[in-house]
Amino acid sequence: MQNFRNYYAILGVSRDATIDEIKKSFRKLARQYHPDMNPGDKTAEEKFKDLGEAYEVLSDPHKRAQYDKYSSFWKQSGFQEAANWAKTAWGNRSPGRTAAEDMDFSQFGDFNSFVDELLNRRTETAPSSERDPYRPGTKKTAYTVSRNPRNAEANLTVPLERAYTGGRERIRLEDGRSLEVNMPPGMVTGQKIRLRGQGVAGGDLFLNIEVPPHPFFQLDGADIYCQLPITPAEAVLGGPIEVPTLDGLVKMMIPPGVRSGQKLRLGGKGYPIDDERGDQIVEIQIVAPRDLSSQERDLYEKLRQLETFNPRANLPV
Repeated sequence: MQNFRNYYAILGVSRDATIDEIKKSFRKLARQYHPDMNPGDKTAEEKFKDLGEAYEVLSDPHKRAQYDKYSSFWKQSGFQEAANWAKTAWGNRSPGRTAAEDMDFSQFGDFNSFVDELLNRRTETAPSSERDPYRPGTKKTAYTVSRNPRNAEANLTVPLERAYTGGRERIRLEDGRSLEVNMPPGMVTGQKIRLRGQGVAGGDLFLNIEVPPHPFFQLDGADIYCQLPITPAEAVLGGPIEVPTLDGLVKMMIPPGVRSGQKLRLGGKGYPIDDERGDQIVEIQIVAPRDLSSQERDLYEKLRQLETFNPRANLPV
Protein backbone atom coordinates (compact mmCIF):
# COMPACT_ATOMS: atom_id res chain seq x y z
CA MET A 1 0.00 0.00 0.00
CA GLN A 2 1.43 3.34 -0.99
CA ASN A 3 2.52 5.42 2.05
CA PHE A 4 1.12 2.87 4.50
CA ARG A 5 2.74 2.98 7.96
CA ASN A 6 2.31 0.17 10.45
CA TYR A 7 1.81 2.13 13.66
CA TYR A 8 2.00 -1.00 15.80
CA ALA A 9 5.42 -1.85 14.37
CA ILE A 10 6.58 1.76 14.76
CA LEU A 11 5.75 1.65 18.47
CA GLY A 12 7.00 -1.91 18.84
CA VAL A 13 3.73 -3.30 20.24
CA SER A 14 1.31 -6.02 19.18
CA ARG A 15 -2.06 -5.27 17.63
CA ASP A 16 -3.83 -6.27 20.84
CA ALA A 17 -1.62 -4.07 23.05
CA THR A 18 -3.31 -2.21 25.88
CA ILE A 19 -3.28 1.57 26.21
CA ASP A 20 -0.77 1.28 29.05
CA GLU A 21 1.54 -0.87 26.90
CA ILE A 22 1.29 1.63 24.05
CA LYS A 23 2.00 4.54 26.39
CA LYS A 24 4.96 2.76 28.00
CA SER A 25 6.54 1.90 24.65
CA PHE A 26 5.96 5.42 23.31
CA ARG A 27 7.63 7.01 26.35
CA LYS A 28 10.68 4.80 25.96
CA LEU A 29 11.08 5.36 22.22
CA ALA A 30 10.25 9.07 22.38
CA ARG A 31 13.09 9.59 24.84
CA GLN A 32 15.43 7.58 22.60
CA TYR A 33 14.65 9.49 19.40
CA HIS A 34 13.81 12.94 20.80
CA PRO A 35 15.57 15.73 18.81
CA ASP A 36 17.11 17.06 22.03
CA MET A 37 18.89 13.72 22.44
CA ASN A 38 19.89 13.50 18.76
CA PRO A 39 20.83 17.02 17.61
CA GLY A 40 21.20 17.24 13.84
CA ASP A 41 20.11 13.62 13.26
CA LYS A 42 17.43 13.81 10.55
CA THR A 43 16.73 10.08 10.72
CA ALA A 44 15.98 10.31 14.45
CA GLU A 45 13.86 13.40 13.83
CA GLU A 46 11.71 11.56 11.25
CA LYS A 47 11.46 8.55 13.57
CA PHE A 48 10.29 10.85 16.37
CA LYS A 49 7.61 12.35 14.12
CA ASP A 50 6.38 8.88 13.14
CA LEU A 51 6.25 7.91 16.81
CA GLY A 52 4.14 10.96 17.62
CA GLU A 53 1.74 10.25 14.76
CA ALA A 54 1.46 6.57 15.72
CA TYR A 55 0.83 7.42 19.36
CA GLU A 56 -1.79 10.05 18.52
CA VAL A 57 -3.76 7.43 16.59
CA LEU A 58 -3.29 4.33 18.74
CA SER A 59 -3.77 6.08 22.09
CA ASP A 60 -7.23 7.25 21.02
CA PRO A 61 -9.69 4.27 20.99
CA HIS A 62 -11.85 5.90 18.31
CA LYS A 63 -8.96 6.70 15.96
CA ARG A 64 -7.38 3.33 16.63
CA ALA A 65 -10.59 1.54 15.63
CA GLN A 66 -10.71 3.45 12.34
CA TYR A 67 -7.05 2.75 11.68
CA ASP A 68 -7.59 -0.98 12.28
CA LYS A 69 -10.56 -0.97 9.87
CA TYR A 70 -8.57 0.85 7.22
CA SER A 71 -5.60 -1.47 7.71
CA SER A 72 -7.83 -4.42 6.88
CA PHE A 73 -9.51 -2.61 3.99
CA TRP A 74 -6.43 -1.72 1.97
CA LYS A 75 -5.23 -5.34 2.00
CA GLN A 76 -8.34 -6.44 0.14
CA SER A 77 -8.09 -7.16 -3.57
CA GLY A 78 -9.33 -4.37 -5.74
CA PHE A 79 -8.31 -1.64 -3.32
CA GLN A 80 -5.94 0.05 -5.76
CA GLU A 81 -8.68 0.29 -8.38
CA ALA A 82 -10.96 1.91 -5.82
CA ALA A 83 -8.17 4.24 -4.73
CA ASN A 84 -7.50 5.33 -8.32
CA TRP A 85 -11.18 6.07 -8.74
CA ALA A 86 -11.07 8.03 -5.48
CA LYS A 87 -8.32 10.33 -6.78
CA THR A 88 -10.79 11.55 -9.37
CA ALA A 89 -13.83 11.62 -7.10
CA TRP A 90 -12.08 13.14 -4.08
CA GLY A 91 -12.67 16.68 -5.22
CA ASN A 92 -16.45 16.10 -5.20
CA ARG A 93 -16.46 14.97 -1.58
CA SER A 94 -18.49 17.15 0.77
CA PRO A 95 -16.23 19.15 3.09
CA GLY A 96 -16.52 19.06 6.84
CA ARG A 97 -17.48 15.39 7.22
CA THR A 98 -15.81 14.27 10.43
CA ALA A 99 -17.86 11.28 11.58
CA ALA A 100 -15.27 8.54 11.19
CA GLU A 101 -17.93 5.87 11.37
CA ASP A 102 -19.26 7.11 8.03
CA MET A 103 -15.89 6.98 6.29
CA ASP A 104 -15.91 5.32 2.91
CA PHE A 105 -12.33 4.06 2.84
CA SER A 106 -12.36 3.71 -0.93
CA GLN A 107 -12.37 7.51 -1.18
CA PHE A 108 -8.81 7.78 0.13
CA GLY A 109 -6.29 7.71 -2.66
CA ASP A 110 -3.45 6.71 -0.34
CA PHE A 111 -2.65 6.27 3.32
CA ASN A 112 -1.61 9.90 3.83
CA SER A 113 -5.04 11.09 2.73
CA PHE A 114 -6.64 8.81 5.29
CA VAL A 115 -4.36 10.02 8.11
CA ASP A 116 -4.93 13.67 7.20
CA GLU A 117 -8.66 13.10 7.56
CA LEU A 118 -8.31 11.07 10.74
CA LEU A 119 -6.09 13.68 12.43
CA ASN A 120 -8.11 16.61 11.09
CA ARG A 121 -5.40 17.81 8.71
CA ARG A 122 -5.75 19.12 5.19
CA THR A 123 -3.43 19.79 2.28
CA GLU A 124 -3.80 23.06 0.47
CA THR A 125 -2.07 24.62 -2.53
CA ALA A 126 0.07 27.60 -1.72
CA PRO A 127 -1.02 30.95 -3.25
CA SER A 128 0.71 31.78 -6.49
CA SER A 129 2.68 34.56 -4.78
CA GLU A 130 4.20 32.01 -2.38
CA ARG A 131 5.04 29.30 -4.93
CA ASP A 132 8.56 28.40 -5.83
CA PRO A 133 8.82 29.28 -9.57
CA TYR A 134 10.97 26.20 -10.08
CA ARG A 135 8.37 23.93 -8.42
CA PRO A 136 4.95 24.80 -9.92
CA GLY A 137 1.98 23.70 -7.83
CA THR A 138 4.01 23.43 -4.64
CA LYS A 139 1.86 22.20 -1.79
CA LYS A 140 2.08 22.69 1.92
CA THR A 141 0.47 20.83 4.79
CA ALA A 142 -1.63 22.83 7.25
CA TYR A 143 -3.64 21.90 10.33
CA THR A 144 -7.25 22.99 10.37
CA VAL A 145 -8.62 25.08 13.20
CA SER A 146 -9.99 22.76 15.86
CA ARG A 147 -13.59 21.67 15.51
CA ASN A 148 -13.49 19.84 18.81
CA PRO A 149 -10.95 21.23 21.29
CA ARG A 150 -10.56 19.00 24.33
CA ASN A 151 -8.86 19.37 27.66
CA ALA A 152 -6.08 16.95 28.50
CA GLU A 153 -4.27 15.90 31.64
CA ALA A 154 -0.67 14.99 32.42
CA ASN A 155 1.06 13.94 35.62
CA LEU A 156 4.01 15.94 36.91
CA THR A 157 6.19 14.80 39.83
CA VAL A 158 7.86 17.73 41.62
CA PRO A 159 10.48 17.32 44.41
CA LEU A 160 9.49 18.98 47.69
CA GLU A 161 12.19 21.67 47.50
CA ARG A 162 11.05 22.65 44.00
CA ALA A 163 7.37 22.46 44.95
CA TYR A 164 8.12 24.87 47.81
CA THR A 165 9.91 27.53 45.74
CA GLY A 166 7.97 27.22 42.47
CA GLY A 167 9.30 29.26 39.56
CA ARG A 168 9.90 28.62 35.88
CA GLU A 169 10.52 25.03 34.93
CA ARG A 170 10.93 23.24 31.60
CA ILE A 171 8.94 20.02 31.52
CA ARG A 172 8.64 17.27 28.93
CA LEU A 173 5.24 15.73 28.25
CA GLU A 174 4.44 12.17 27.24
CA ASP A 175 3.73 13.25 23.67
CA GLY A 176 7.28 14.57 23.33
CA ARG A 177 6.51 18.26 23.70
CA SER A 178 8.71 20.44 25.88
CA LEU A 179 6.99 23.33 27.67
CA GLU A 180 8.19 26.21 29.85
CA VAL A 181 5.86 26.44 32.86
CA ASN A 182 5.70 29.12 35.56
CA MET A 183 4.88 26.99 38.60
CA PRO A 184 3.40 28.61 41.72
CA PRO A 185 5.16 28.26 45.09
CA GLY A 186 3.78 25.92 47.73
CA MET A 187 2.49 23.17 45.43
CA VAL A 188 0.98 20.06 47.03
CA THR A 189 -0.03 16.61 45.85
CA GLY A 190 -3.41 16.68 44.09
CA GLN A 191 -3.06 20.27 42.92
CA LYS A 192 -3.83 21.03 39.25
CA ILE A 193 -2.04 23.62 37.14
CA ARG A 194 -3.88 24.83 34.04
CA LEU A 195 -2.00 25.54 30.82
CA ARG A 196 -4.31 27.31 28.42
CA GLY A 197 -4.28 26.14 24.81
CA GLN A 198 -1.85 23.27 25.40
CA GLY A 199 -4.42 20.46 25.34
CA VAL A 200 -5.90 18.59 22.39
CA ALA A 201 -6.67 20.74 19.36
CA GLY A 202 -6.46 23.98 21.32
CA GLY A 203 -8.00 22.79 24.57
CA ASP A 204 -6.36 23.26 27.95
CA LEU A 205 -3.78 21.02 29.60
CA PHE A 206 -4.07 20.26 33.31
CA LEU A 207 -0.94 19.16 35.13
CA ASN A 208 -1.68 16.87 38.07
CA ILE A 209 0.96 17.67 40.68
CA GLU A 210 2.48 14.95 42.82
CA VAL A 211 5.01 15.79 45.54
CA PRO A 212 6.73 12.51 46.53
CA PRO A 213 7.74 11.77 50.16
CA HIS A 214 10.92 13.48 51.30
CA PRO A 215 13.65 11.54 53.15
CA PHE A 216 13.93 14.20 55.90
CA PHE A 217 10.88 16.48 55.85
CA GLN A 218 7.33 15.18 56.36
CA LEU A 219 4.37 17.43 55.57
CA ASP A 220 1.31 17.52 57.82
CA GLY A 221 -0.90 20.27 56.50
CA ALA A 222 1.10 23.47 56.79
CA ASP A 223 3.49 22.03 59.39
CA ILE A 224 6.72 20.22 58.59
CA TYR A 225 8.04 17.47 60.86
CA CYS A 226 11.59 16.17 61.03
CA GLN A 227 13.77 14.09 63.34
CA LEU A 228 17.08 15.64 64.34
CA PRO A 229 19.89 13.46 65.77
CA ILE A 230 22.12 14.98 68.46
CA THR A 231 24.97 13.65 70.59
CA PRO A 232 24.67 12.82 74.31
CA ALA A 233 26.94 15.79 75.10
CA GLU A 234 24.69 18.15 73.11
CA ALA A 235 21.66 16.77 74.92
CA VAL A 236 23.23 17.29 78.36
CA LEU A 237 24.77 20.70 77.77
CA GLY A 238 22.33 22.19 75.26
CA GLY A 239 23.28 25.16 73.12
CA PRO A 240 22.87 26.31 69.51
CA ILE A 241 22.65 23.71 66.76
CA GLU A 242 22.06 23.97 63.00
CA VAL A 243 18.78 22.54 61.68
CA PRO A 244 17.95 21.97 57.97
CA THR A 245 14.83 23.79 56.75
CA LEU A 246 13.36 24.47 53.32
CA ASP A 247 15.06 27.87 53.55
CA GLY A 248 18.45 26.35 54.36
CA LEU A 249 20.25 25.83 57.67
CA VAL A 250 18.99 27.83 60.65
CA LYS A 251 20.25 27.90 64.25
CA MET A 252 18.02 26.55 67.01
CA MET A 253 18.74 26.57 70.76
CA ILE A 254 18.71 23.13 72.38
CA PRO A 255 17.77 23.38 76.08
CA PRO A 256 20.12 21.61 78.52
CA GLY A 257 18.91 18.16 79.46
CA VAL A 258 16.68 17.75 76.39
CA ARG A 259 15.08 14.31 76.12
CA SER A 260 15.04 11.96 73.17
CA GLY A 261 11.64 12.29 71.50
CA GLN A 262 11.10 15.82 72.79
CA LYS A 263 9.64 18.17 70.15
CA LEU A 264 10.91 21.71 69.60
CA ARG A 265 9.24 24.27 67.35
CA LEU A 266 10.69 26.55 64.68
CA GLY A 267 7.99 29.17 64.13
CA GLY A 268 7.21 30.15 60.54
CA LYS A 269 9.48 27.54 58.99
CA GLY A 270 6.72 25.22 57.81
CA TYR A 271 4.95 25.01 54.43
CA PRO A 272 2.94 27.85 52.85
CA ILE A 273 -0.73 26.86 52.58
CA ASP A 274 -3.32 29.47 51.53
CA ASP A 275 -0.81 32.31 52.02
CA GLU A 276 -0.14 31.22 55.62
CA ARG A 277 3.01 29.41 56.63
CA GLY A 278 3.09 26.74 59.29
CA ASP A 279 5.86 25.74 61.71
CA GLN A 280 8.64 23.18 61.59
CA ILE A 281 8.44 20.65 64.40
CA VAL A 282 11.83 19.18 65.31
CA GLU A 283 11.83 15.87 67.18
CA ILE A 284 15.08 15.28 69.07
CA GLN A 285 16.80 11.92 68.72
CA ILE A 286 19.77 11.33 71.06
CA VAL A 287 22.22 9.05 69.30
CA ALA A 288 25.07 7.30 71.13
CA PRO A 289 28.34 6.98 69.22
CA ARG A 290 29.34 3.49 68.10
CA ASP A 291 32.98 3.97 67.18
CA LEU A 292 35.00 5.84 69.80
CA SER A 293 38.57 6.98 69.71
CA SER A 294 40.74 5.89 72.65
CA GLN A 295 40.65 9.42 74.04
CA GLU A 296 36.83 9.57 73.82
CA ARG A 297 36.53 6.19 75.53
CA ASP A 298 38.78 7.35 78.37
CA LEU A 299 36.66 10.46 78.86
CA TYR A 300 33.43 8.44 78.92
CA GLU A 301 35.02 6.11 81.52
CA LYS A 302 35.93 9.10 83.70
CA LEU A 303 32.44 10.54 83.25
CA ARG A 304 30.85 7.26 84.34
CA GLN A 305 32.93 7.28 87.50
CA LEU A 306 32.06 10.91 88.23
CA GLU A 307 28.39 11.12 87.33
CA THR A 308 25.79 10.97 90.10
CA PHE A 309 22.71 10.78 87.88
CA ASN A 310 20.98 7.37 87.97
CA PRO A 311 18.10 7.13 85.46
CA ARG A 312 17.00 3.79 87.01
CA ALA A 313 16.69 5.04 90.56
CA ASN A 314 12.90 5.35 90.53
CA LEU A 315 11.77 2.36 88.46
CA PRO A 316 8.21 1.36 89.50
CA VAL A 317 9.21 -2.21 90.39
